[in-house]
Amino acid sequence: MAQHNDKGNEGERLAQRHLLEHGYAILETNWHLGKNEVDIIAYKEGIIVFVEVKTRTSATFGNPQDFVTKEKQRAYIKMADHYILNNNRTEEARFDIIAIVWTDKGYNLEHIESAFSAMELYR
Repeated sequence: MAQHNDKGNEGERLAQRHLLEHGYAILETNWHLGKNEVDIIAYKEGIIVFVEVKTRTSATFGNPQDFVTKEKQRAYIKMADHYILNNNRTEEARFDIIAIVWTDKGYNLEHIESAFSAMELYR
């Protein structure tokens, strides 16, 4: 497996651990709808949280969260709609990004709650 895939998989494990440590329940990991994937679907305090994990080996070319494109956001919103409808969920949905940058001393993790929304995207 390529090194970037190893770092990405490790980033997803770190994100899951972060969420668990902050009181989230993990409902799904690597949930697919067609060719699209939600990295983590979590639950906390009546909200279903769809989490995109972005991992980079450096921030030289920008912060990881800057690479969550409008296209990716639209895909997440469609997947969330599908997940909620097909699992008979009634909770509010939220879209978070967990950005991880590897450093020579380990990593920096930033959890961005409500990173994007359908209302914002479709204005």
